Amino acid sequence: MRDFVLVHINGVPHRIAAPRAFETLSRFLRYDQRATGTKIVCEEGDCGACTVLVGRVEDRQSCLSASEGTEPRQAGLPVLHYRPINSCIQFLFQLDCTHVVTVEGLARGGTLTPVQDAMVRCHGAQCGYCTPGFIMAMAGMYECTSHPTVGDVRAALTGNLCRCTGYDSIIKAALEATDQPKIEEIYPSAPIVNAIKQYECDAVRLQGLQASEPPSLPGGQEAGRLGGFFKPNDLASAIRFKSENPKCVIVQGATDFGVWCNKRGFVAEAMMSLDGIEGLGDVRHEDGALLVGGRASLADFESAVRGIVPELVPIMDRFGSPQIKNAGTLAGNIANASPIADTLPFLFVTNASLELTGLSGTRTVAISDFYLGYKKLDLQPDELITRIIIPLPSKDETLRLYKISKRSHLDISSFTAAMLMRRSDGHVDSIRIAYGGVAPVVLRLPKTEQFLTGKALARETFAEAGEIARGEVAPISDVRGTRDFRLQLAQNVLQRFYFDIA
Repeated sequence: MRDFVLVHINGVPHRIAAPRAFETLSRFLRYDQRATGTKIVCEEGDCGACTVLVGRVEDRQSCLSASEGTEPRQAGLPVLHYRPINSCIQFLFQLDCTHVVTVEGLARGGTLTPVQDAMVRCHGAQCGYCTPGFIMAMAGMYECTSHPTVGDVRAALTGNLCRCTGYDSIIKAALEATDQPKIEEIYPSAPIVNAIKQYECDAVRLQGLQASEPPSLPGGQEAGRLGGFFKPNDLASAIRFKSENPKCVIVQGATDFGVWCNKRGFVAEAMMSLDGIEGLGDVRHEDGALLVGGRASLADFESAVRGIVPELVPIMDRFGSPQIKNAGTLAGNIANASPIADTLPFLFVTNASLELTGLSGTRTVAISDFYLGYKKLDLQPDELITRIIIPLPSKDETLRLYKISKRSHLDISSFTAAMLMRRSDGHVDSIRIAYGGVAPVVLRLPKTEQFLTGKALARETFAEAGEIARGEVAPISDVRGTRDFRLQLAQNVLQRFYFDIA
């Protein structure tokens, strides 16, 4: 078992032990490595100024791209696959056995790469503060395609904000950099992979700071307030650690955890990553269901549903930036237990279930039974979400998903809804309805479902159903909407569903 994490940065290996390993990647790059091209702005994963590329060893291509021009790699060869992430909410202990490339690492021998040169030629920068993040997001896009469309560029740059230039020149720069080399051409995988192979099967244990130790972390974290970290190499060890540390936080994507730490001063008593456990990152289509591993990223989940659940694609497009989806996980979205989590209404109407594994073995819980109250889960202290089983809608079922938010993209929902209906001869044979943002947990609407079953497909029917639905929910007022606004949405969305399918 190791007491350090191995992180390559721009081709150079670093063995990082506690307490440094508890820093965010962005702070380590700026304050320790003096790689100041990585900017710290929001520290919430919103603006993309801190974007870097993280390469992980993968034996198969797993690349999310909106373009059909994705270039396959040679199967079976261990390669480093690079994805853009927000370094402000990624911690060094999450990055064991990875290769991080920053904006300083793109230009070799003082020669700018095409994306950097195009940003200069196309006047894609004014103040320049956001520019490194845009460049790294573009480089990440070119890992997946050599000939992006305007749509590809807009999707790839969704997580990057510019405050002064406007986006036309940035998009133009991205489209002109078609001879951008893959990171493999700048940093051949072989030497880095060989170095990683010596350590990748090791478990990692980092001790937390003791009260007697002097504070040595930037950002104001105090000594004696950091819990330990464990990266197990098998599921049994993970379960045992969780049972011994009931308040352990599973830090997989850290898209929420990083914000808690940066903005709320949150300190976990213990932390664990599941990256060392084989099989938990898989996403498989099997026997009419999608099987999603407990550490599978939202990007991999999105890639898997694109061809089989097209209705979910717009929701995933709006869900978050590429940087967020490359880090966050579906299991994390479920376990976070937010009543406005964007994936939950879909999971509720498809009757998804969760495979929970603990000391006593494995059990399966329907997702509708998993939530016992606000932030209360049917999850024992020793249990982990090891798999999500999602029965896929059949060809004779109609699925519609709705998300209401103040901004169209990358915003927390005010209200969410899902409907899955089977119909014949102009009548509703069966329907499942789930709403989010109207109660402490996502709700199925049994009275509304019962009313609609057997009824004719007519506007008047769904208008009456909306009134019933309004009586089944109990929303509150908050910064994203009033109680009355959500009640009206709960009523109106059923008529919207009727118009969409009619």
